[in-house]
Amino acid sequence: MYHTAPGIEIQDFHGIITASEEMRRLFEIIRRVARARAPVLIRGESGTGKELVARALHACSPRAAGPFRAINCATLTPELLASTLFGHVRGAFTGAIRDRIGLFAQAYGGTLFLDEIAEMPLGLQARLLRVIQEQSFVPVGGVEPIKTNIRILSATHQALRDLVAVRRFREDLMYRVRVVPLFLPPLAAREGDIAALTWRFIETFNQEGLRRVIGVDEAAMRRLLAYPWPGNVRELKNVIEHAFAIGEGEIITCDELTPELRGEAPERGVETAESQERRRLLDALEASQGRKGEAAERLNISRSTLWRKLREHGIVGTKIARAARRTQPKG
Repeated sequence: MYHTAPGIEIQDFHGIITASEEMRRLFEIIRRVARARAPVLIRGESGTGKELVARALHACSPRAAGPFRAINCATLTPELLASTLFGHVRGAFTGAIRDRIGLFAQAYGGTLFLDEIAEMPLGLQARLLRVIQEQSFVPVGGVEPIKTNIRILSATHQALRDLVAVRRFREDLMYRVRVVPLFLPPLAAREGDIAALTWRFIETFNQEGLRRVIGVDEAAMRRLLAYPWPGNVRELKNVIEHAFAIGEGEIITCDELTPELRGEAPERGVETAESQERRRLLDALEASQGRKGEAAERLNISRSTLWRKLREHGIVGTKIARAARRTQPKG
């Protein structure tokens, strides 16, 4: 026996696919919040679709005709992040051979989405606070302020209050960016969405022509539904793509799922170069209590290189948090 597409109502809300009543209630909140100009902080685990929520807020807002710009604050060095946000003038630093228009100018009349805002360096947090307060900014190396007209949306998988307590995030900025907090539930808590999204991804990969799938083996579907999905929607998509890549025929079977879904223990023996690098990354995160800037310094690589390697090895929010907790004092 195998499962076919479920006979349930599936909603596509600006690219967010769901069969969950909880998500439908969130869509209604998004419609209401979108009408205002107030900054919104989107909380949720990695892979839940925070940028999709930001794009939906923009699409439902009076600014929908304006530009939408997005940046991940964790993937750039502080200097490059400042230049990307504020722009710079010619000669501001070595290599600045021409003026550059930053995102605060590019997003004029629209929306700017700051993903992983908790990773923004403290110095840039102070400059962002001024932009929000005064609706103006000064390019790197410039002297004259430039007016801006943007709505700022931001996202994080971390609790900003916890970061404020350890002085890694400014308290005054926290209150400015989380005027309206939105909480995006993890995939495992969205009733009906594992099956709904499984079939949406199957439809997507069917269109690529590599393979035509019409059903999922019953045992495979049980494993999909029982798995906790620490990587959320992004991980589910990767699992279905994996099945399409290695399998054949019209039915997805257990053998085509990833080792995590099959419940296999990690292979033991000689470490490969890949497993050694993964271990070094986790060791550095554990030693730095999850602080990626410090971990990058320990590994003698840039923050952006660290983030790329973390993504390559599937080390996302939950694994980083576990690495940090292992170093916390007990009691």
